[in-house]
Amino acid sequence: MKGIILAGGLGTRLFPLTKITNKHLLPIYDKPMIYYPLMTLVNAGIKDIMIVTGGNNAGDFLRLLGNGREFGLQDIAYTYQEGEGGIADALRLTEHFAGKDKIVVILGDNVFEDSIGDAVFEFEKNINEGAMIFLKEVDDPGRFGVPEIKGNNILKIIEKPKAPPSGFAVTGVYMYDSRVYDIIKTLKPSGRGELEITDVNNKYIEWGQLYYRVLKGWWTDAGTFESLYKANTLIKEARTGDDIKRVVSRKS
Repeated sequence: MKGIILAGGLGTRLFPLTKITNKHLLPIYDKPMIYYPLMTLVNAGIKDIMIVTGGNNAGDFLRLLGNGREFGLQDIAYTYQEGEGGIADALRLTEHFAGKDKIVVILGDNVFEDSIGDAVFEFEKNINEGAMIFLKEVDDPGRFGVPEIKGNNILKIIEKPKAPPSGFAVTGVYMYDSRVYDIIKTLKPSGRGELEITDVNNKYIEWGQLYYRVLKGWWTDAGTFESLYKANTLIKEARTGDDIKRVVSRKS
C-alpha cells in the first residue's frame, strides 16, 4: 500500500505568511507542518510515499525532507502540481506512482491525534474493492464535506453545505483502490473550478463501497489562521501531556 501527501496550492487564506513559503512548511509548534502527515503515514506502516507540491517553493520540500531517511524511509517521491485544481486534480498526478496498488491519501495541512494503522491494515487486507474515509464530529461542519448518514450507511456527501445534514466533517485522510484514477478522469470542475474529492467519494457511495471510521481523538486542519492556531495549541498540549506522563513514569 502506498502513501500520498497532498501539499500543493498557494495557501492564500494564510497570506501574508505564505507569500514567501509553502503553507505546509509553516511551523506547528515545534515542527514543520509537513512532518505531521508524513509521520501519520510512517506510523501506520506506510514506507512508499509521494508528496505532491506546487507553487514557488517546491524545492524547499526536498531541502527539508531529502530522501526521508530521518523518518526511516529509503526514499520519498515528489511531483509538482501547477496551479490550484483541487484535491482530486492533485491526486490525479500520482497515478504513475500508485500503479495498481491501494493508496492512503492525506492532506498536508491535517493533524490527527489518532493512529490510522489499524484502519490501514483492515483496508489493505480485508477490503478488496472500495474506499474508506474518516469522520470527526465538529462545531463547524459547513467548512468541510459533510456526510448524510442513515444507520451505518453514508447516503451522500455534500461539499461545504449551508445546512449540514450532520455534525460530522470528512477529514483529510482517504483510502482508495486503484479505480480512483478512473473516477477522476470522468470528473468535471465544480463551481469553484476544482475537481472535488467529494465527487470521488460519492461515486464510491453509488457503488456501495464507501466505508468509514469515526475518529476518537482530536483532529484539525491548519489552513486558516484560526485552525493553524488551534493546531499549534493541540500539539503543544499533547507534547506537555507526554512530558508529564514520562515524569510520572520515572518517579513511579
